[in-house]
Amino acid sequence: MTRVFSGVKPTGHLTLGNYLGAMRRWAAVDQHEADALFCVVDLHALTVDHDPARVRRLSRQAATLLLASGLDPERCTVFVQSHVDEHARLSYVLECVATDGEMRRMIQYKEKAAREQRRGGSVRLSLLTYPVLMAADILAYGADEVPVGDDQRQHVELARDLAVRFNQRYGHTFVVPRATRPEVAARVMNLQDPASKMGKSDDVGPGIVYLLDEPDVVRKKVMRAVTDSGREVVYDREGRPGLANLLEILAACTGGEPERLSGEYASYGALKKDTAEAVVEVLRPVQERHRELSADPGYVDGVLRDGAERARGMARPTVDAAYRAIGLLPAVEEEEEVAAAGVVLRV
Repeated sequence: MTRVFSGVKPTGHLTLGNYLGAMRRWAAVDQHEADALFCVVDLHALTVDHDPARVRRLSRQAATLLLASGLDPERCTVFVQSHVDEHARLSYVLECVATDGEMRRMIQYKEKAAREQRRGGSVRLSLLTYPVLMAADILAYGADEVPVGDDQRQHVELARDLAVRFNQRYGHTFVVPRATRPEVAARVMNLQDPASKMGKSDDVGPGIVYLLDEPDVVRKKVMRAVTDSGREVVYDREGRPGLANLLEILAACTGGEPERLSGEYASYGALKKDTAEAVVEVLRPVQERHRELSADPGYVDGVLRDGAERARGMARPTVDAAYRAIGLLPAVEEEEEVAAAGVVLRV
């Protein structure tokens, strides 16, 4: 069975874009058709200035929302990155394979470093090296596929390059993953800036619908969405991006087609009203389940504890093999475990 790895970073509240673009598919498709792992990648949230208490709070909220979106711990593995030491263990080994030039060519590093510098802050070394940690997230589990958007494809390509380079230098150790773009995934843009993706990094954003926004807040944000000049409701992603974004959101929520839906509306106001109600209805079951899970934190803790144990069991053999392959002396306990399994260590 194909193994799939996906993660969410707790740097902000999860949005409608996260849900329609990824989480809904994870619950409806991936957990049923693949050996799937879903991870709250909290170590990645430390690459910029942050409030420790907020990172913990958002990590728990993200894990709870993953479950509320329909992920079933009986069908998939849900866990927190920092609960599995193998991520950090493998990251350093892969840093010894990666090059400085590769890291500095990463587009997201250039963008985020420039943003930090504009704010007057210093750029942390971890911001430069975190793509290697992302590669470790993927390679530790022998993931075959990594569903990502276009903005993350460069990072998966790095994981592929590091896997191939390591295998060639030190012996076959890693599965070489491939980036996949889900066949069914909504592209949700900012309601106030339809040229930008609906991100989760801002605390307050009138163009961002968060998964836990109250219905009236959702309606207000959608009704105030930027549209375009003209009055006719047509679907034109390039020429009418604001209108196209509303039609795509409505289509994603109702199962329709943007082009067909555009012919059903005579005014922007009617389109906005129906889109707002469709979003409210899509989020309703997620929010209800989130309230139930939040009232039972012991259940969520148990899911994360069991998920981490299962993830650790998958990752440790690969990471231990990478340590041996690159030349690190096995611990006595590891030698005994390997010998008991009947495996001969290379020397």
